[in-house]
Amino acid sequence: MNSKAIYATTVKPIGDFIGAFCLAIILVVPFLLIWLILYISGTKSPIFKQDRPGKNEKIFNILKFKTMTDEKDSNGALLPDEKRTTKLGNFLRKTSLDEIPQIINILRGDMSFVGPRPLRTRYLPYYTKEELVRHFIKPGITGLAQVSGRNALNWDDKLKYDINYFNQISFMLDIKILFKTFLKIFNSSEINLNIENSNFDEYRKNKLKT
Repeated sequence: MNSKAIYATTVKPIGDFIGAFCLAIILVVPFLLIWLILYISGTKSPIFKQDRPGKNEKIFNILKFKTMTDEKDSNGALLPDEKRTTKLGNFLRKTSLDEIPQIINILRGDMSFVGPRPLRTRYLPYYTKEELVRHFIKPGITGLAQVSGRNALNWDDKLKYDINYFNQISFMLDIKILFKTFLKIFNSSEINLNIENSNFDEYRKNKLKT
């Protein structure tokens, strides 16, 4: 087993658990405060859950603080995201505080601090064979794509970064990504952890038509 495999299968999971455990202790008060504020403001279920594919495409529920209402139009369909996002939700997203519950995902073994962002389960049929390597490792709270261009990247570019991360995974690369994530958040630069600004399946379908 080479050093890359040892790091990915042994060192990285142990580091993730220890780091998540320490952060859980540090962030327990902010976690409870945000949960309480969301609940008082009318969000009866402050924690948002959604199924996502993890390592080896095993489905798990990603956890986030809820940033949108459940408002629907006259036909019973949910309103567009921009109309349902609350002021508090917008703040939580901008500061990435909505991602705090994913520490629980790391403790459960579903996620890592660094890795390809877990996308919607329904996107699975639209990856190329090369892109499927993103599911050979655990998904992350942040990743190479998230610190390498944010919204300026199209889906093809984002997934190329995921492939590059899989091929180059190392302790130093993870440290570099975490450092860049930290700088972007605390410099008030919008790091796009929620990279689903456009649906991947629609993107691929439209691309096939051209």
